[in-house]
Amino acid sequence: MNNKTRVGIIFGGKSGEHEVSLASAQSVARAINRDKYDVVLIGITKEGRWLAGDNVLKQLATVSPSRLLKPGDDVPVANNAQSLNSQELVPTVASNASPLAAIDVAFPLVHGPMGEDGTIQGLLELADIPYVGAGVAASAVGMDKALMKAIFRAHDLPVLDWMAILRHDWESQPEDTIRRIESAFGYPCFIKPANLGSSVGVSKAHNWDELAQALATAAQYDRKLMAERAAENAREIECAVLGNDAPVASLPGEVAPHREFYDYAAKYDETTGTDLTVPADLTPETTRAVQAIAIRAFKAIDCSGMARVDFFVERATNTIYLNEINTIPGFTSVSMYPRMWEQSGLAYPDLIDRLIQLALERHTDKLKSKTTYEAK
Repeated sequence: MNNKTRVGIIFGGKSGEHEVSLASAQSVARAINRDKYDVVLIGITKEGRWLAGDNVLKQLATVSPSRLLKPGDDVPVANNAQSLNSQELVPTVASNASPLAAIDVAFPLVHGPMGEDGTIQGLLELADIPYVGAGVAASAVGMDKALMKAIFRAHDLPVLDWMAILRHDWESQPEDTIRRIESAFGYPCFIKPANLGSSVGVSKAHNWDELAQALATAAQYDRKLMAERAAENAREIECAVLGNDAPVASLPGEVAPHREFYDYAAKYDETTGTDLTVPADLTPETTRAVQAIAIRAFKAIDCSGMARVDFFVERATNTIYLNEINTIPGFTSVSMYPRMWEQSGLAYPDLIDRLIQLALERHTDKLKSKTTYEAK
């Protein structure tokens, strides 16, 4: 009798972080304790088609989506919602289709929109499947940088000044939009898509022309954009948080890209050069402050499971600014989240095990809540 817990690793997706998700899933699938867990690979193509099977990860990484399905290959477990028939949530696409609910716990590793934003979490809630990481609300807030910053400020957490800009406003009034940003922040400033991660679409602008290009770039990825004041000569510090209602923080780490800022290439292209230091060379006081703010940020959005919290620390003043929280941090071989826990005494396979246990604990706790009410 097989008493192993069946873990469904969900990866891929329709966002600009599809490739990052594949790398994260590959790392987790390799490191998970196979004596304790059976792994079910569940991939999502860039078109939104769901697939399950032992070869999904390899196929999504090497084969074009139009050639993914061939006789004898992986069997789709669900279609994109656009192709569903009415009243049909999970259509029968093959007699041997694998039902998503045939897993004991899900491990979502879909970075960015349509995965990290509460959509997959909502699906798993409806299916009553325990899952690793933040719930629906925390995931949505963690994805929307503008909403996230507003909540952080409401909790008196130290954030840089920012403004939200709609793509419609930028496209209809480009010069007025640039002047508003210039007036608020001056140069340099950052422009970001509000709902994306891994620094996809993020630019640092030093003048009018660069700001216009930065807005045009960010607008390719989202309808809501973020303009933000740049921290003065700042170090980029990160801290990992783990837990549910009583979270703990890791030793902080530092990322020092050999570029002007920690962009997509610096994060995932080893040829660009980035120095990753764990633990970061901080004073004990600054270390404790970073850890405390990380836990406060985690609680502010009602997060659970895991999160990586990013900071700027200005060199001249040692002032700490909370940048953002990532509810599905990268799990690649160069990702900081597992590195920080490794240096804090929690090995990668043990971290994966702990996250799965936290998911099961949260689901058990959820079952304590009544779902019916009888009027007296």
